[in-house]
Amino acid sequence: MNSIGKRLEQYTAKRPQEVLLVTVEIADEQDTIAIFKGFSSSLMRPTAFDPDVPVLPDGANILNIDRVASPYNPETPRYIQQGISWETMEALLLKVGV
Repeated sequence: MNSIGKRLEQYTAKRPQEVLLVTVEIADEQDTIAIFKGFSSSLMRPTAFDPDVPVLPDGANILNIDRVASPYNPETPRYIQQGISWETMEALLLKVGV
């Protein structure tokens, strides 16, 4: 099975009109990760240049996910859906086959 991060990246590759903003807790620190067109980037800390280093590690605790229309503008985001739980997002992942 693919990791959660890879599955979310695959979702955005299949839905390029969406950006996922994932609020997570990693090692007792909160982070927000933007996932768009199959790539992940932390909005709060440096992101590794190596694409094999996961931005969203398997041990991360997903707090919530926002679906935002692309292109993403942090000053005026166009939300499709806010505060999605992992369970709700997992149903969307299954719907698109990832």
